Amino acid sequence: MSTTYEEKCDVLIIGSGVAGMSAAITAASRGLKVIVAEKASYYGGTTARSGGWLWIPNTHLARAYGHRELPDQALTYIRNQAGAGFDEARVRAFLANGPKAIEFFMSNTAVQFDMPLTFPDYHAEAPGAAQGGRSMVTRPYDARELGPLLKTLGPVLPELTVFGVTIGSGKEIVHFMRVTRSLASAWYVTKRLAKHFLEVRKYGRGMTLTNGNALAARLAKSAADLSIPVWLSSPAIQLLQDGDRITGAVVERDGKKVAVKARDGVVLASGGFPHNLERRKQTYPHVKAGHGHYSPTPQTNVGDGVRMAEAVGGVFDQSLSNAAAWTPMSLVPRKDGSTGIMPHFIDRAKPGVIAVSLDGRRFANEANSYHDLVQAMIAASKGKSETACWLISDHAALRRYGLGFVKPFPMPLGNHLRNGYLKRGKTVADLARQLGIDPLTLENTIRQYNETAQHGNDPEFGRGSKAYNRYQGDALHSPNPCVAPLRTGPFYALKLVPGDLGSFMGISTNEHAQVINAHGMLIPGLYAAGNDAASIMGGEYSGAGITLGPGLTFGYVAGNHIADQTTVSHPQRIATPARQALATMD
Repeated sequence: MSTTYEEKCDVLIIGSGVAGMSAAITAASRGLKVIVAEKASYYGGTTARSGGWLWIPNTHLARAYGHRELPDQALTYIRNQAGAGFDEARVRAFLANGPKAIEFFMSNTAVQFDMPLTFPDYHAEAPGAAQGGRSMVTRPYDARELGPLLKTLGPVLPELTVFGVTIGSGKEIVHFMRVTRSLASAWYVTKRLAKHFLEVRKYGRGMTLTNGNALAARLAKSAADLSIPVWLSSPAIQLLQDGDRITGAVVERDGKKVAVKARDGVVLASGGFPHNLERRKQTYPHVKAGHGHYSPTPQTNVGDGVRMAEAVGGVFDQSLSNAAAWTPMSLVPRKDGSTGIMPHFIDRAKPGVIAVSLDGRRFANEANSYHDLVQAMIAASKGKSETACWLISDHAALRRYGLGFVKPFPMPLGNHLRNGYLKRGKTVADLARQLGIDPLTLENTIRQYNETAQHGNDPEFGRGSKAYNRYQGDALHSPNPCVAPLRTGPFYALKLVPGDLGSFMGISTNEHAQVINAHGMLIPGLYAAGNDAASIMGGEYSGAGITLGPGLTFGYVAGNHIADQTTVSHPQRIATPARQALATMD
């Protein structure tokens, strides 16, 4: 392919999410010249829209809370979860380097994390699981620290905001949900909203960044501090080769084709393939059946990294148990006529809320993880006209906890009812008719549930029997934080459809994040991390942050491996101060 001009660097990173920026910052801190090429017109990728949680066992944050794991405890957990997709070499590399990556970023960059005292693994009763000490969340960030970079920060999902405020994961969201039941929460929310409105008045927008938006911002600031150029609106088209070695890539920039020559390595971190319709048909079971699928990830995530890797002998690993990180979504009508996508993370676990299949029957423990619920939804919808289910609550639960995009009291309901997002019936039978469900079937489902729910029990599916269920339930509700009968009319429902938070299937790599071919041989100079690489979790979602945690870690692994190879072959090219700083950190 003819190009207009050339650029030279040591390392080319394709993608600006957590994996790409982690690789870029790590390599640059080792004295290498780095360029980041981002296809979208903003940086941050899926990371900027995420919850900002990372799952990494045995960090210094965990030890500070007294969480000390037995040898190979986390390895046992991942082996149990990944099943046939377990890759011991890569998992051991993750567990060994994850804590080092957290220490490096928190000691040397603007990237900072906080860990709650308890946040159980999603399958906390499984061998090797933990009740806390593995999931950490990005610390909120003052957007003013970004300066001009703020203009090109990836946007959050509007559906996950309240009056434009992105509510922080963890304690902050609890305050918002208890605003009418706790004076402390009411005071917290009042101060939070007042601060936001004052910032909007002064700066034109809120300045407190939380969740994944804070992580993307902190990574960008750290990259800027190292003078790493991030090219926006610059898609990579194809990789460049010299014999078997990858030597760079052709990148479109400002309407021109640029041959970026990367002397030491190229890292693919373009966000996986959630918007590649052909790969969806190949790998998503419900899409194979002709049913719909929805992803809130950036539209630019169409599998460019996978495509380019395959073109040079890389392998797209389809052996994982699930193709993506499944999440139930509801479709939100927006005022401009477009449709928003609302992920359902915690409302399903609240007492007074259940899910039923399209025929009106319960089919799963609704308080289980979002990934698990969608798997159950897919199974329950087999042979039906669509893959979907209904989330149902009574009036008391809806006004106390909200439901999807519907906020709790005192926020109004009228608009959600008028645009069809929320369905309402005076009785269960009335609601059933609106949903196209046989009234007797739905009435029987809710009656059977209520018989034991009034005592806090759910013998059919065990709501509240697992640590993760209880964590997402209502701690103020007893005897079971996840169970209450649906009694108080009117009754409400909204439709859930399958979606994802990113792809799991991806490029085959080794423990150094190097891309390998069908014979298990590495492709020199080529690395992959984040959702471009096949998940080390084997297609399962085992805890909060099992995409961002490995993404940050293997970006760090790739950056260091490239620098280590360069040190061996050309030691004079590694800046002495950077090497000394890293040695001091270690």
